[in-house]
Order: sequence, then C-alpha cells, then structure tokens
Amino acid sequence: MKTMTCRQMGGPCDFQVHGNTPDEIVNNGAGHLTEMANSGDEEHKKAFAMMEEARQNPEAGKQWFEKLASDFAALPEDQV
Repeated sequence: MKTMTCRQMGGPCDFQVHGNTPDEIVNNGAGHLTEMANSGDEEHKKAFAMMEEARQNPEAGKQWFEKLASDFAALPEDQV
C-alpha cells in the first residue's frame, strides 16, 4: 500500500489517500474531494471542477492519470 496526499493528486490539502494501485488512489481520493467540495470548501470545489473537466477531455484526463501513476510508482511502500 502507498499513500499520496490530496495535494499530490492536484488538490489543495494534505489529506492522506491510501491505495495499492493508482486506480485505487484515484477512487479513494474521489470521496474526499467530493465530500470537501460538497461541504463548500472553495479550493476543493476548484479541484473538483478540474477533475470534471479532465473527465470531459479524455486527453487531459489521460495526461493527469499518467502523471499520477508515475508519481505513485516512485513512492515507497507504506511502513506497517
């Protein structure tokens, strides 16, 4: 398992997101992003809008995910 922060994923804070794969990290981080945006946090709303835009633009989404996957691969495994 590895850990990335919301900020490392393109968000505005240091909330820790855990996962075994880049896909898991994205899925686990989506809940945090949605919750914070829905609570009215303006910085998370901006990040949420960026993610929605990436979903609408497959090339931008692909580039974002490829960077995230590369960053994920470079991280050390969490110490248990």
